[in-house]
Amino acid sequence: MSIEQNVRERYSTAAQTAQAELCCPVDYDTHLLKLLPAEIVEKDYGCGDPSRYVRAGDTVLDLGSGGGKICYLAAQIVGNGGWVIGVDMNDDMLALARKYQPEMAQRLGSERVRFVKGYIQDLALDLEATEDYLRAHAMQTAPDPEEFKAFQDEQRRTRPLIPNASVDLVVSNCVLNLVNEADRRQMVREIYRVLKPGGRVAISDIVSDEPVPPTLKTDADLWSGCVAGAFQEQAFLRAFTDAGFLAVSYDKWGAQPWRTIRGVEFRAVTLTAVRGENVPCLDYGHAVIYRGPYASVTDDEGHVYPRGERMAACERTFRFLTEGPLKDNFIGIAPAVRREPPTTWCLPNGTRRPVTETKGGTYAAAGCGGGGCC
Repeated sequence: MSIEQNVRERYSTAAQTAQAELCCPVDYDTHLLKLLPAEIVEKDYGCGDPSRYVRAGDTVLDLGSGGGKICYLAAQIVGNGGWVIGVDMNDDMLALARKYQPEMAQRLGSERVRFVKGYIQDLALDLEATEDYLRAHAMQTAPDPEEFKAFQDEQRRTRPLIPNASVDLVVSNCVLNLVNEADRRQMVREIYRVLKPGGRVAISDIVSDEPVPPTLKTDADLWSGCVAGAFQEQAFLRAFTDAGFLAVSYDKWGAQPWRTIRGVEFRAVTLTAVRGENVPCLDYGHAVIYRGPYASVTDDEGHVYPRGERMAACERTFRFLTEGPLKDNFIGIAPAVRREPPTTWCLPNGTRRPVTETKGGTYAAAGCGGGGCC
């Protein structure tokens, strides 16, 4: 039996009968939980609460949405101006999530959640459209392979399940480790593809402190139980930095292992990251100051920021450092007179802005109201 078949069967069973061994202890927002049907709460399987990263008005994509718990939690946060999409490959889990859509729409005050069938490593392919195609060609002995591939390619291109740059936040709760290792690079690229520039990631999953031994990876129950397929802790971060994400970090880290098998520790974490803005790097004369406490830091694009130094930055980097997830670590200085027209960034890494060029500039996130004495 393949990994996918084993995962599908185990979670089909879990949609019918609660499986306690698939859960890590998680403290969800009790106020948000009150609105959910008991069956969805009982048949939820995860290791974290990525719904805590949702903002009002977000379009949220939940990878491996299962019975819909995280989707229905997120829907309460996004409000009438937001939308939540759950994607799952398992028919039984989708049936459980969809069963309560009318009831939840009434409780929420509007329809703001939908569930779609797809693979999280191929978010452009609509599996229900694929199944419709196969049913339409059921009279054939077997669909023509080339024709079927052409159909899927055309569907991905013209009617993608999740369009490019359409999502503000991608969340997932203990699902990425269920995907075959050969498909994981594509999976992370797909997450990048569907996010808007500036979009965020909050992925709760299980990681291992050292590589999982091959003998454990062949254990089907350990794989579907979110153990054998765990990312090694550094490799999980690297998968997102390699795909081009910025500010990749472990925002949550399980102090105690969830399980220890053959000396390998498996723990729950939540990884956060940001897709950068898709704009040119232009020099208008901005500068940033790294506050400390470290002697210096290096960002994901290789820029070095010594503590307390006025470092030259393009406007794109300036905005990211002063408005994004790292804003508490940097002071920004917008030029008193912007360089017009700007030049395409060509300054060597480590270039400082002379004090004479930053006098009269506007300080962002400087503390104490941005100026004067404290």
